Amino acid sequence: MVAVARSAEVLRILDRYLVEVVERYELCPWARATREHGALGAEVLWGTPALDAWVAAAERVLAAPGVRVAMVVAPELAGPRDELAALRDRVAARLPWAGVAEFHPDAALELARPARVVPFVRRSPDPLLQLVPLALIDAVRDVGPPADLARQAAMLSGHAAPSRPALAARIAAANHATVTAVHAELAAVLDAIAADRRASYARLGITACR
Repeated sequence: MVAVARSAEVLRILDRYLVEVVERYELCPWARATREHGALGAEVLWGTPALDAWVAAAERVLAAPGVRVAMVVAPELAGPRDELAALRDRVAARLPWAGVAEFHPDAALELARPARVVPFVRRSPDPLLQLVPLALIDAVRDVGPPADLARQAAMLSGHAAPSRPALAARIAAANHATVTAVHAELAAVLDAIAADRRASYARLGITACR
């Protein structure tokens, strides 16, 4: 029961980040639909997981019915963001059919250009890897940002429209504009989630990564 409660708390904190940051500020046009349609799966790994553990967890999550996006969270993993990026590369090499992105709690705000904002946007409460099948990424690039939940659901089912190769650049530009306008507010939300995390993890005896 203790292990279940600990994992549930990690996922509760992750949900706060997804809902209060990613969805609220529309940093990913498909985030809300992915979660609301049950297409997002997550698993918690403890301690300093070996490469095999990351790979196995990702495969388990993506094998679940209806799951299209996996998040593997390691709340006790220590180390800087560049080490997590190196781990991301090793996981990607083992799972060449999936796109892998790293999210890390330590990321400074840089507004020089859209690409420099990405680490701040991915300032999750805990280190994690997000995995999405490349086939779905291709479909997303084709469909473009959906206008409503119905169209989002269609995208998550793999339907595609004419190619829009500049989609990633448009999303990056939109995120850059959003973060530039509300970065103080956004940082306050992230800090509040981090404070919640510290208090709840201390209560449950979770060894925090920071």
